[in-house]
Amino acid sequence: MTLPHFSLRSSVAATLLCLPAFWAAAQTAQPSQAAPAGPTQQQPAGTLNTLTVEASADASAEGLTKPFAGGQVARGGRVGILGNQDVMSTPFSSTSYTNELIQDQQAQSVADVLLNDPSVRQARGFGNFQELYVIRGFPVYSDDVAYNGLYGMLPRQYIASEFFERVEVFRGANTFLNGAAPFGSGIGGAINLLPKRAPNEPLTRVTLGAQTGGEGLVSTDIARRFGPDQSTGIRFNAVRRDGGTGIDNEKRELSAFSLGLDWRSRNVRLSADAGYQDHELREGRPSVTPSSTLPIPRAPDARTNFAQPWTYSKERDKFATVRGEVDITDNITAWAAGGVRRSSEANVLSNPTLTSAFGDTRNTRFTNTREDEVSTGEIGIRGKFATGPIGHTVVASAATFSNDRYNAYAISSGSVLNNIYAPYASAYPIANGPGGFVGNDLNDPGLTDKIRTSSVALADTMSFLDDRVLLTLGARRQTIEQTSFAYTTGTQTSDYDKSRTTPVAGIVFKASPNVSVYGSYIEALVQGSVAPTVTSGGVPVSNAGQVFEPYQSKQKEVGIKYDGGGIGASAAVFSTTQPNYYIVNQTYGPNGEQRNRGLELSVFGEPTQGLRLLGGLTLLDAEQRRTQGGATDGNDVIGVPRRQFNLGAEWDVPGVRGLALNARGIYTSSQYADAANTQQVAGWTRFDIGARYLIDIGNGRLLTLRARIDNVLNKSYWASVGGTQGSNYLVLGQPRTLALSGTIDF
Repeated sequence: MTLPHFSLRSSVAATLLCLPAFWAAAQTAQPSQAAPAGPTQQQPAGTLNTLTVEASADASAEGLTKPFAGGQVARGGRVGILGNQDVMSTPFSSTSYTNELIQDQQAQSVADVLLNDPSVRQARGFGNFQELYVIRGFPVYSDDVAYNGLYGMLPRQYIASEFFERVEVFRGANTFLNGAAPFGSGIGGAINLLPKRAPNEPLTRVTLGAQTGGEGLVSTDIARRFGPDQSTGIRFNAVRRDGGTGIDNEKRELSAFSLGLDWRSRNVRLSADAGYQDHELREGRPSVTPSSTLPIPRAPDARTNFAQPWTYSKERDKFATVRGEVDITDNITAWAAGGVRRSSEANVLSNPTLTSAFGDTRNTRFTNTREDEVSTGEIGIRGKFATGPIGHTVVASAATFSNDRYNAYAISSGSVLNNIYAPYASAYPIANGPGGFVGNDLNDPGLTDKIRTSSVALADTMSFLDDRVLLTLGARRQTIEQTSFAYTTGTQTSDYDKSRTTPVAGIVFKASPNVSVYGSYIEALVQGSVAPTVTSGGVPVSNAGQVFEPYQSKQKEVGIKYDGGGIGASAAVFSTTQPNYYIVNQTYGPNGEQRNRGLELSVFGEPTQGLRLLGGLTLLDAEQRRTQGGATDGNDVIGVPRRQFNLGAEWDVPGVRGLALNARGIYTSSQYADAANTQQVAGWTRFDIGARYLIDIGNGRLLTLRARIDNVLNKSYWASVGGTQGSNYLVLGQPRTLALSGTIDF
């Protein structure tokens, strides 16, 4: 479907017009008969009591895991086919960020939420504006983010925060748990987003906001439960963002809608979600490819925009999912889920390559269009039984995924000149004559890839010594089929059908009610890399479109977790290896091995009433091995810092009812931009501050005012190096940005 374009003003009007109808529905809805919420911590003296609700996010009997003290993270989350688990009972490392944190930080996307995670850093896709998340030094593409456990359902480049209730981050290889990520990433971790569900109490929420650059925001969040036992729920979210960002001349438009439905009976639970997102970025500031013969340039002023005025990126997505769960007996539960997505993209890009020490650049115009047709599904069964003193939780599942990709591109023959310190506009290079390249019809992109994956998995979690020892053993048999077709001619260029078995073994020892020690071995299976069309600087790749076979990575991890009630902490040591793919002499291929070893420390919770902490430290040693001729053996991997540190704190101001102040510091050490480790990008530190004020405005209505300044010192820095394996493009950090919002709960 095609939704009409509408302005921010009309969005506000439409929102307000909708409120009376939903308000009327609220008056006729019967009071909740659902089970009361579990115990919560006493509210600090400086805050108002907020609404506490329960909601099932995934048609599961467990529903959402409870928030940890302080409410910023949850006590657990989804561990793939093993289902929702408390963090103290799993032999893995994970964090689930709550909607309370998302709202209070005014997060607009997944990347904004993950700024709180010391194991994750944000980067960008290859030559585009796709959000990319680097976990433990390995990329996770935004199109490999799962939605309620299903891959490929969400918008491919940017995911609005209004779509999700929680952001669950799993650290480490995870193919057994989730299946192979279909778009070729996920070795270092996985991200799962939980959709929103109607809480037990009626919800009508309206938010208005603005930020530096003139971008305006209006959003609604409306939910009701119906029926004699409140068994049916509906939740509707809508958001419109429109205007400039803090970067000179950069403009963004976002329209997004989602609808979540759920129904439950004594032994059956159903849920469904549908969503639409239209996202457009004009004059988006591009990444910069450094020269191989020049030092890394100093970062320009953070507000500087060296985009050409004719560049843009557009993406439109429609998706729908459904999930059901039935209790066959008290100890056996079966589930099924499925979903579809249809999306289209159109981009005109021009990513500069440095040609002088004074910031001069040269590049081409790269135009492309893309369409995706995605469908996926899974079924499973979980049962519990005992054999003598040993308890068993056995799970079996099967999953399938399908994606047809349609692509077209055109590379200009003329050069585009610019300067990153003193930007200027260059003429739009129209001609695609001698020296230019064209693939398929931009107005009707042709089929270039067909991807099919399928898998079956089986696992048994055994419990010993009154559940103090938990041993998990399992394996997944994964099949990946991929067929590629040549641009323009449509001739089949490659076809493979490969299967691999990826095992898992993990053990948890609960040394005390507060301490768990664990160890695990797990593997990742990644779809074979596809040679890109061009380098990040716009130079054609000689084997563009070549598909390589799937490969496995292996990970070992040991760790310890602490739950002190008010404060939680964890430490993990891990080692992961994978083949290394990158471009050498304009040819893409496997050029060695990458081994990432590291130590992760995290802390979270409310150590004292009214003070909440969230942060940690990650130490990484990402080493190149088995490189061509051993030329760079032992060197650091491109774009992986050795140290990452985050610390955030929120404080309820004593004596000022409803007022809370917060601050966050983010530190990333230096990174290398070449395999020889001769080009070093300086480390950086950024500080963010914020405040929120909760006011009771009478008649059961609450007004929450929020203010936030990111990069408060307006630090200019190169935020990331590369993202796509072996690439070294630089992304400039965001400038100081002030965001203000007001939210009314009716």
